[in-house]
Formats: sequence, structure tokens, C-alpha cells
Amino acid sequence: MIKLRKILLSNKLYYLLLLLTIIYVFLYVNTYRINDIFKINDNEFILKVKNYKIDGDKLNIEFNNLTSVYYFKSENEKNNLKLNINDEIYLKGKLNIPNNNTIPGTFNYKKYLYYKRINYILNIDSFKIIRKNNNIFYKLKNFIINRISSINNNEYLYAFILGKSNYIDNDVYNNYKINGITHLFALSGLHVSMFSSILLVLFKKLKFSEKKSYLITSIFLMFFSFIASFTPSILRATIFFILSALNNVYYFYIKPKNLLYLTFIILIFINPFYIYDTGFILSFTITFFILLFNEKNSIKNKILSIITISILSLLSSLPIIINLSYEINIIGFINNIFFIPFVSYIVFPMSIITLIFNKLSFLLNIFTSIMEFISKISSNFLNINLIFSKMNLFEIIIYYIIFILLIKYRKRIFYFIFIVYIILLYNVLNFDKNNYVYFIDVGQGDSALIKTQNNKTILIDTGGKINYKVEKWKVRNKEFNLMTSNIILFFKSIGIKKIDYLLLSHGDEDHSGYALELINNFKVKNVIFNCGFYNELEKKIINKLIENNIDYSKCIDKLDIDNNKVYFLNTKDFNNENDNSSVIYTKIDNYNLLFMGDASITTENEILSKYKLSDIDIFKVGHHGSNTSSSKQFIDKIKPKYSIISVGNNNRYGHPNKEVLDNLGNSKIYRTDIDGSVMFKIKNNKLKIETCNP
Repeated sequence: MIKLRKILLSNKLYYLLLLLTIIYVFLYVNTYRINDIFKINDNEFILKVKNYKIDGDKLNIEFNNLTSVYYFKSENEKNNLKLNINDEIYLKGKLNIPNNNTIPGTFNYKKYLYYKRINYILNIDSFKIIRKNNNIFYKLKNFIINRISSINNNEYLYAFILGKSNYIDNDVYNNYKINGITHLFALSGLHVSMFSSILLVLFKKLKFSEKKSYLITSIFLMFFSFIASFTPSILRATIFFILSALNNVYYFYIKPKNLLYLTFIILIFINPFYIYDTGFILSFTITFFILLFNEKNSIKNKILSIITISILSLLSSLPIIINLSYEINIIGFINNIFFIPFVSYIVFPMSIITLIFNKLSFLLNIFTSIMEFISKISSNFLNINLIFSKMNLFEIIIYYIIFILLIKYRKRIFYFIFIVYIILLYNVLNFDKNNYVYFIDVGQGDSALIKTQNNKTILIDTGGKINYKVEKWKVRNKEFNLMTSNIILFFKSIGIKKIDYLLLSHGDEDHSGYALELINNFKVKNVIFNCGFYNELEKKIINKLIENNIDYSKCIDKLDIDNNKVYFLNTKDFNNENDNSSVIYTKIDNYNLLFMGDASITTENEILSKYKLSDIDIFKVGHHGSNTSSSKQFIDKIKPKYSIISVGNNNRYGHPNKEVLDNLGNSKIYRTDIDGSVMFKIKNNKLKIETCNP
């Protein structure tokens, strides 16, 4: 035992194991190929339910190595569903290969599934339960899930008991996100610490031995991890607790930091793909820096301790948060002064009490309502969000080297270097003197972004879709919104903090439909409308502009932006929305760009009669490649070199039209349904083109 203690006290041992683990992970994730147990043509399956979620008319079921989606055909079918985890079900459906993200800097669902060893998504046509679960542990887990489902206002029970924060209302969760406190609603070390502390105090009062107390608590935490589906952050905290318990009981005197390394090694050998899990990365990074700080510091004041841990958590996770959401709330630690103790000592314990005594759910509702109210007030008045562009690996490594030196030595020079480095990261876009033109994949719609070398931004159209009213039972809590979920995220990922000019070609939903979301969620300085009458959507946009004190104008012929002239070629007032569409021409570094909106052949003929257009380098094809635009006469006159068709995959209009494709035969055609978003990088008369293929 003495020899073992000596070995375990050696720091070199843990560094060696850590190095070998990192080499193992690198080799594993770069050579691993999913063993396909399914074939793309399979259409019948017998599988066991691993997890499931109902949201409106949508049912997601997760199995081992497969995820699936089903849409209820009626409210009665939804209400009569009696599905439990570990039930065996027979399914019919079609396997589909998931797509990559087609907008840069956004969530890649295909990679996310791959890291979970999933190659396909099953679109379920029909299913039936053929064998109910008979496992005692899963029966208990299903009992807890069903009990939570039966309690009113149960979204926080899902978060704190099952680790599913996606049940919390979208707007409420966005407020938490703005305040920088979403970590409190994902099961993590905080909750494991709360559970273990309560149990250890209880066992001490019952005069249990130390060994027995740790053993029972460890068993309970493993069961809690099972209930929470072994999420990596919970598993990290549980294994760390067990190792710490062994360390205390057998007096190994292993440093907490080395215990963390051991926990990391164990988890990586359980599943090397944990290295890509956000919860796993955040949990280890924040814990490491807190332990590193505590090696030389001891803070006894509770409030000061919360502030210190909050600042440490913010700074240690900053590169990770930046590459997830591309923004940080720099005073989020102030929110944590209230929210950490409020959640830890009131809301979280009350959630457990409510699970046991469901009639007390009204008390939990009171506390969570208070929390939501304060969060809403704080998100409106107490947030300073800074937008950072995506950090590359080199920038991240430099950041952590400086941060480690700062914590270990706490010298003024390191504080100074650290602050200067963050300022440089925040202003990195100012050093990029390239011009960019992005054609964003917004499905069956249009949106193009121009960023000039002096960081001026022009957005031509926003994309959008028509929202139809649905029955109440079909309404989903987490309805995907392309503008707030992807497009704005993309802007932030490339360091864009504002839109200087929003040019709306016309008032159709697929061109201007996301304008309201953009204005509500991002800084817009000027808006330009086309000529002609205002439709209902445009009137709503104008009301929002007036409310937000944003300048707007209509039917102009020219803009001067950053030494570039932007011309509006269609200033005639037609009696048709598409005919009235703005046609925008500009020149960047001797490259001619033409954006047609939904302009028709009528508009094209009008433009040909007024202007001498030829040798267009980058051409945004009119009306998604419809045969109402892009006549042979017009195309032969402008001679486009690169033609971009913004069009939805398998759209119901049959766009793009074959005749239009033939007319564009002499140009290089890019289609957003095939190529995803398309980027043109322009510098010193040189052009670089990149696509973001599905």
C-alpha cells in the first residue's frame, strides 16, 4: 500500500497517462469508422427505445446507433401514446443520410450524430410496441419520467432531474442565455455536489462510518447518472466524486487536479467521442481552472467565492463559448451572484421535493416565475454582450497558455498581456482587408451578404417562410427559426456586429420574411425598400423600424458605401411585386456584381433599354431560376461568369427551370440546394470561391 501511495503521488505518472490518452483519442477519432448495422434500403426495424421526446406533433425516438422522427396524425394518437424507455418497437420507415450544415459557423447535425455513432435518420411511417420494458431499473426510470410528465409546469423538473433543458420555453431560455446562466439548467457538477453534500451531511447525523457514507452516496450518484442518461458532465462529476472518496478513505493524498486527469482518462476510454461533447469539454475545462486556482488561493467569504468562481468559469470557458455562440456577456458573473445560490439552494432542492410531493408544484412554480422575471429584467438592462469571430486552434492555445500563466504567477505583465489579447481577438475583423460576398442558403428564398474591406456590411434580403396557424396540440416549444438559429449565428461567427444596410428587394415572404427577427435580434442601421406599393409585411417592418428608431428609405437610385457605389437599376413603379423588385448593381475590386431579386423578364427588358450591362462576374439569378426571369436575351447581354441560384431543396415550384439552366450554360452555376452557401472572397483582383455543401 505504501508503494502504491508513492506511485500515485507522482505527477509524472498522470502527465504520462494523459499524454498516452491524448494520442489514443487522436488515433481513434481519425481512424474510426461506424460499423453500419443498417443499410440505406432497410425499411423495417425492431429496436429498443433509448430515449424519446414529444414536442407538439413531433415525436423523436432515439435508439442505439439510430435516431428517428415521427409526426402524429391526430391529437388522439398523441394522447394515447404509451411509450417507455427500453420498450421494444417495430417500425416501418425510410432511412435518410443527415446533412452537413450549409451555412458556415452553424451547428453541424451530421457531425453531431456521427460522434454519437449514428449514420442515419429514420423517418417513421408507422410503429407499434411489441414488447414492454421489464427491466427493474428502467421501470424506475420510466416511473420518474411519467411522474414528471403528470406534473403541471414540469419544464424545470425535466431540466434538473433528467438533464433536459430543451423543455424550457424558448424565449425564457434565450433570456437565460443572454444573462450567461444556462449552465445552471444543464445537469453538471453543481447538482452532483448538491446531492452528495446533502447525503453526506445526512449520513453523518445518522452516525454512518465515512466508508459507508461514501459508498452509499456513490451508488446513489451512479443511479442519478443513469436517470440522467449518463450525460458526460454528470458522469464526470460522479466519477470524480468516487475517486475523491477513495482518495479520502484510503489516504492516498492524490492532488484534486490529478484526480481530474484520472477522471478524464476513464471517460475517454469509455467513449473517445466525448472529446467532442460540449458539456464534457466545458465541465473539464472549468473544473481544471478552478482546481488550478485553488492550489494557491483560499476564499472563505461566500459571496466573494461565488464571484471568483463565476469569473473563473467565464474566462476559462471563453474560447469554447465563443466558438459555440460567438458572443459573451462580460458581466454575466454579476447575474451568477443571485442565480447560483437561488438555483442551488431553492429551485433545485424544490424540484426534488416536488418530484416526491407533486402537490407542492405550485411552490416550485412561484420560485421559477420569480427567477424568470428577474432574468427577463436582467436580460433587458444588465447585459453587455460582445461578439467575437470564430477562434482557430492556434488562437485558442495561445489564450490558454496566457491564462495558465496568469493564474499560476498572477503578475501584472500577464494581466496586461491577457487583456490586450482579448482586445485583439475582439477586433480581429478589423485586420481582415478582404472583400466578401456570401450567398446564404436560406432554402426557398434569397439572402446575400456583402462585407467590404473596411468592415461595412450590406445584407440583400433576409430569406423567410410563410408561417401557417396550426392546431394547439401541434404547436412546438422549440420551433426552428433560420434567422435567429443560423443566419445571425453565421454573422457573429465571421465577426459581424451590425448590418449597416439592409436592402429588401421586395416584400415577398421568401425575401423579407425574416426582417423582423433580424431587427429584433441584431443591430440594423439602415433599411432600403424597393419602389412600388408597401404590402402588409413591409408595413409591419416599417412599424418595427419606427419603434426601434432605425432609418429607412424607399425607391432610391444609388448608395455610397465604403468607396463603393451601389446602384438600384429598377426605379419604375409596376403594378406587380416581382416586377417592382430591386435590381442591385455594384463593383468590388473590378468585379461586377448583379442581384436580380425576383425581377421578371418585363423588368429585365426595362433595364436593358436603360443601361449598358455586360460582363457580369457574379450574378444572383432572378426568381430562384424560374422561367419568368433570366431570358436568353438578357443573359446573352450581361454574359455572367458565375451564376448563383438561391433555391430550396426539392421545392414545390420545380425551381430552377431547365430552360433557365440552358440560358446560363456558358457560366459556372452554383445552386444553394446543391452547393449550400457560397462565398466569394475578393482581394487585389483575385477571386476565391468556397461552398458549404450539404
